[in-house]
Amino acid sequence: MLIRKINFMRNPFIILIGIISLSSCDLLNDVLNSVGTTTADPTEAEVASGLKEALTSGISKGSDALSKVDGYFGNPKIKIPFPPEAKKIEDKLRALGLNKMCDDVILSVNRASEDAAKEAKPIIVNAIKAMTVKDAMNILFGGDTTASHYLRVNTSTSLRAKFKPVIQTSLEKVSATQYWDDAVTYYNAIPFVEDLNPDLAEFVTGKALNGLFYKIKEEEKYIRENPIARVTALLKKVFDYYSQNK
Repeated sequence: MLIRKINFMRNPFIILIGIISLSSCDLLNDVLNSVGTTTADPTEAEVASGLKEALTSGISKGSDALSKVDGYFGNPKIKIPFPPEAKKIEDKLRALGLNKMCDDVILSVNRASEDAAKEAKPIIVNAIKAMTVKDAMNILFGGDTTASHYLRVNTSTSLRAKFKPVIQTSLEKVSATQYWDDAVTYYNAIPFVEDLNPDLAEFVTGKALNGLFYKIKEEEKYIRENPIARVTALLKKVFDYYSQNK
């Protein structure tokens, strides 16, 4: 059988095809490697929008979770007890066998907080909307709970002023004030005890807000740490950028 040998040096057409093929492969590889890897960094405006979106989502989820039955009462990390300065009242009443009276107070203040939790959402959302671009850039590369801390620092005074009346109304709605008045009255009638009457609404307001910010921090950390939580294109872009550059 005769095998014809091809002299590549004398066949420029074959050489040209080889060069074109190799060049095309390199070009194709360059294109393929660039697809999906050259996403532009988010602008400062996108960072601000992304953070506001994330925080608003966290507020909504946190507020919704807390406003359900046992949102506070069923969570040992944020369940509201007797006020510390009223511990004497609780201890004395329980020593006298009045456990139900104490339990009614604790259940009712937690129910009041659950009832009021949904009212916090629009207050904090307005604070989120007022966040500046500079604030957002600083928050993005802060710690896992920088945004939550920012909201606490910048909204605590106004939140407390607006939230306390809601708590007061909720305490009355679930009869917490009546249970509380009964407990305090009973305690103060005991001979030789110092009269006590802590501000229940002020205490519950503080505890309710602590619980709310605890839930917000949980949501913020979750979004920062879990790509699956970045449910919109903007959130993905902003927090992917954060993950790559932190």
